Amino acid sequence: MLQSTHQQTPRTHGSQRQEKKVTEPPQRIIWNTLLLFSLLTLLASPSPAANYVASHISPPTPVREFRGVWMASVANIDWPSSPRLSTAEQKAELAAMFDRAAQLKLNVVVFQVRPACDALYASSIEPWSEYLTGTMGKAPDPYYDPLQFAIEEAHKRGLELHAWFNPYRARHAAAKSPIAATHISKTHPDLVRHYGKSLWLDPGEKEVQNYSLSVVMDVVKRYDVDGVHFDDYFYPYKERDASGRELDFPDDASWQRYGAGGKLSRDDWRRENVNVFIQRTYQSIKSAKPWVKFGVSPFGIWRPGYPPQIKGFDAYTNLYADSRRWLAEGWLDYFAPQLYWGINPPDQSFPVLLKWWTQQNKKGRQIVAGLDSTKTGPSLRSESSNGNGHSTHWEPEEIINQIRITRKQSGVAGHLHWNMKSLMHNETFDAALLRDLYSQPALPVAYPWLDAAGPGKPELTVHEAGGRLTLNWRPPNQEKVWLWVLQTQTGKDWKTEVLPGSRTSGTLDSSPTVLAITAINRCGTASKPVVIATKP
Repeated sequence: MLQSTHQQTPRTHGSQRQEKKVTEPPQRIIWNTLLLFSLLTLLASPSPAANYVASHISPPTPVREFRGVWMASVANIDWPSSPRLSTAEQKAELAAMFDRAAQLKLNVVVFQVRPACDALYASSIEPWSEYLTGTMGKAPDPYYDPLQFAIEEAHKRGLELHAWFNPYRARHAAAKSPIAATHISKTHPDLVRHYGKSLWLDPGEKEVQNYSLSVVMDVVKRYDVDGVHFDDYFYPYKERDASGRELDFPDDASWQRYGAGGKLSRDDWRRENVNVFIQRTYQSIKSAKPWVKFGVSPFGIWRPGYPPQIKGFDAYTNLYADSRRWLAEGWLDYFAPQLYWGINPPDQSFPVLLKWWTQQNKKGRQIVAGLDSTKTGPSLRSESSNGNGHSTHWEPEEIINQIRITRKQSGVAGHLHWNMKSLMHNETFDAALLRDLYSQPALPVAYPWLDAAGPGKPELTVHEAGGRLTLNWRPPNQEKVWLWVLQTQTGKDWKTEVLPGSRTSGTLDSSPTVLAITAINRCGTASKPVVIATKP
């Protein structure tokens, strides 16, 4: 185009060239200046790196591992650290936590959005959580939506954000704020039970199922979350009265209305209430957004005696949580039992329990080991009241070895740290993780039953200027890409980077012998890589 413009000038003014020889120098100077500028621009612009051609070299398969962390909001355990923080301070604190997760090369954050029938997001169903502002029902001021902010901050770092709900707890015993008029204990007191020092929804009420499911699906439909998560709280852990006598859950009304005339015992009826809710939640999520994962993190022991050497709390009997059935039926995408015990004690042996759970996985779902990383640091507040022994102190090597066990045990997809604070205030532990386990990034695990096809093969172009390579890549047909895997080979050494899907370019100071780009979709399925290499 530059050459064409230069040739048109004498044709346009040829007949007047002699007449304007004296009068036109300023115009000719302008044209010459523009020409010089264009030539300099052309020389400075990156040019296609002609020494790269398509290649059949196969890059190494990237590491796949679920590397997650729980981030609790109840009682201000993790975030926000105090309800007195300003909006700016809350945002800065949350961003710092995502920075630490990315620094450690984690890939999943399980973010608590509904501690007790309250919301850490803009909800028309439930009131704002008191853990944000100190007052239930009061929005952040200056206003922002914490869940939306968390999703944006997580995604820009290539982290999955799983929204963590408590399906039945209506008010935590440690709550201090007056109950808002929009709280379910005020709007539908018939669905709420007083139990110990807390309020709970009654899982036996049909309307409770509908209500809690509507809360979950409201978030799934309105927010770009990557997953939905439940922990170990279903029917509540047993409370005792002043004399120490164990209290039964007060569900006489729902039992008489829905269960007493049926074939199930009261205990089996309670378990079936939870079973139905788990199944409905899974099916509802998949109907709305098939790529959104559903994960459950139950108590780490299903029942004492399973396997035979195991002793301890019976979640099947006390919480009415038949978690083995949820896994066997495939009513979830990942299963993260809270294996908060050590490797060596035989009564609650971490490797023995982990192996047993993998043997219950008939549908081939992803098994993720829940780790109690709080034990590696100073005393930290914990929500747990389930007898998992949070007062025990471990050296970092205990968790390091537990992660190594997860990598050796067939059928285990990764691990999940309890909790975020344990990774924010324990430099020794973090250094050990980076040095011994997290030196390389890991792709999130794939969920092939959600999407086995994968994205199309991406396109890659390379330009060179000033000794630097500029890489540009894009998916075919404007497909949505969740992550990119950029792999480079220099000599015999390969380097792998996992980049967020919004990233479509990069620069390199050197010229690797091989370059490869792979697209990853929301279900973790990979495309075929596009590979180029220097000419032999």
